[in-house]
Amino acid sequence: MIQDPSQAPPVLAPPVRSAEGIRPAARAGLAALQAVVVGKDAQVRRAFAALLAGGHVLLEDLPGVGKTTLAKGLSRILGGTFQRVQGTNDLLPSDLLGVHLWDAKDQAFRFQPGPVFCHVLLLDELNRIGPKTQSAMLEAMVEGQVTLDRSTHRLPDPFFVIATQNPLDHAGTFPLPESQLDRFSCALHLGYPDREAERRILKGEAGSDRLEALRPALDLEGWKQVRAAVRTVRVSDAVMDYAERMVDRIRTGGGFCSTRAVKHWLGLAQAEAWLEGRDFITPDDLQSTLADTMAHRGSLDDRRLSRSDRREQLDRLLKELPVGWAG
Repeated sequence: MIQDPSQAPPVLAPPVRSAEGIRPAARAGLAALQAVVVGKDAQVRRAFAALLAGGHVLLEDLPGVGKTTLAKGLSRILGGTFQRVQGTNDLLPSDLLGVHLWDAKDQAFRFQPGPVFCHVLLLDELNRIGPKTQSAMLEAMVEGQVTLDRSTHRLPDPFFVIATQNPLDHAGTFPLPESQLDRFSCALHLGYPDREAERRILKGEAGSDRLEALRPALDLEGWKQVRAAVRTVRVSDAVMDYAERMVDRIRTGGGFCSTRAVKHWLGLAQAEAWLEGRDFITPDDLQSTLADTMAHRGSLDDRRLSRSDRREQLDRLLKELPVGWAG
């Protein structure tokens, strides 16, 4: 699928790549995005942190509350390409990944990339897509590549997925398997804006009408440098011990918590610490990101609980488990 040039964000010039300049530039990009997606500063920051940590975001929400605006805004701040795929039960893997077409002129098959070949991909109503097509995204989300007909094709770097899903009791939905959910670093809920924020949106002072005002905060190489800097944020032995004891408590209580989930949790904490200007994470970083990282994971019975119930369970664990060495 060819990106419409009229929808492409402007190119940043000159590039900002110095170690001292990338953090202020990233913060400025976050502030600009929060001025467009108004009234949701915490959720926008968490989605931005997931982008910096190299993760992906699952949005569980009602239509028309700003999910697409958030995804498009992130793509403009990133300076990359954006694609949106509407989930339907007849969507095929080739509709997402691409297909090999016969080129009569060259007498050879030529690969035609699908919409997944972009920097920011919005998968709207992911759980309306059939299981076969859902599984086609597994390799792309973890390894940043697509394998078709014994050929491997690298995705653009950075690559970021924002997916939305409907409640499980809606007609025509397919439950997302644990393997699919586990690839999302966090699940977020935007909800309705407050009255002041909604008024600004209705007056055209914020929301989708203001997307054109967003400019890339860094060039793509700069964002790669940001991700590399986030990965260098230190996790001390004491903090790692606290994280491992929390994971043990979740697992012994019957919850699902894979090693990948723990890496997502630590990655989000590292991104939050980096945005705060620190080169180390604290237990506060872990505590503030736990619910967003773990609330969407678990068995189907667990996921039928409301997200508020899951978050309350995780909040109780935080209160029960001391931060110190003693378990």
